[in-house]
Amino acid sequence: MLPALVLLGGLLVYPIYQLGLISFLEYTQAQVSGGEPTTFQGFGNYATLFGDSQFWQVLLATVVFAAACVLATLLVGCALAVLLTRIRAVPRLVLMLAALGAWATPAITGSTVWVFLFDPDFGPVNRVLGLGDFSWTYGRYSAFALVLLEVLWCSFPFVMVTVYAGIRAIPTEVLEAAALDGASQWRIWRSVMAPMLRPILVVVTIQSIIWDFKVFTQIYVMTNGGGIAGQNLVLNVYAYQKAFASSQYSLGSAIGVVMLLILLAVTLVYLRLMRRRGEEL
Repeated sequence: MLPALVLLGGLLVYPIYQLGLISFLEYTQAQVSGGEPTTFQGFGNYATLFGDSQFWQVLLATVVFAAACVLATLLVGCALAVLLTRIRAVPRLVLMLAALGAWATPAITGSTVWVFLFDPDFGPVNRVLGLGDFSWTYGRYSAFALVLLEVLWCSFPFVMVTVYAGIRAIPTEVLEAAALDGASQWRIWRSVMAPMLRPILVVVTIQSIIWDFKVFTQIYVMTNGGGIAGQNLVLNVYAYQKAFASSQYSLGSAIGVVMLLILLAVTLVYLRLMRRRGEEL
C-alpha cells in the first residue's frame, strides 16, 4: 500500500499543509507579486474571519442548505433503491441508466442545463407551470431551492445504487418472513432493512455531507457567483471570493481550514454515535 499512501500524501497531505500555512500568514496580491514580504499573523486571520458577521451568516446558510441536500438525497435515493427491487428488469435497467447518466454529467454542464430549463424567458418549466416570467434565481429561497434540486438530481444516483446493492445482499428469507408476519412495506424497511443497511447508510450519509457541504459549482454557476448581494453564498464560494476576487488568499485559506475542521468533526461525531450503538463500520 506504500505507493498509494505516497500518492495520497502528495495529493492531500501537502496541499492541506500549504492551506494551513497560508492561513497563518499575511498573503495578499502584494506578497504574491513580491512587492511586500510575507509576515506571520498567527491567529490574526481567524480573528478577522470570526469577527466578520457575513462569515457567520454564510456558515449558517451553508449548514442549512447542506442538511436539506443530504436529507433530500437520502430520501430520494433510498426510495428509488427500494423501487428498483419492486420493478421488472427492463424498467429497472432504464431507471439505472437514466440515474447513472445524471450522475456522470459534469456539474458545470448540469448546472447550465438547469439554468436554461428554469430561465424566465426561454425555459420550458415556467411555461409548463404557468409561472410567466418568474425568476427562480432572483429570490434567495427560490434560488437555493433550484440549486438544491440540481444537487439532488446529480447526487441521488450514488445513494440509490449503493443502497440497492445493499438490499440485494439481504437474504430474501428475512424479508419473506417479515412479510408473512404481516409487516407493511414501511415496517419492513424501518425494522428489517434499515438496521441491516446501517453501515452502508453511514457511508452514503458521510459522503453526502462532505459533497453537499462543499458545493461550489452549482451555486457559482446557477446564482452567478453567489446571488444578488451575496444572498446565496456558501462557504466554498465565499472562500473563492475572498481568495481570488479580493486577493485575500490568507482569509480564503482560513475559511478552507474551518471547513475542513467542521467536516472532520461531523464525520467523527457520526462515527462515534454509530460505534456506541454497536455498529461495525
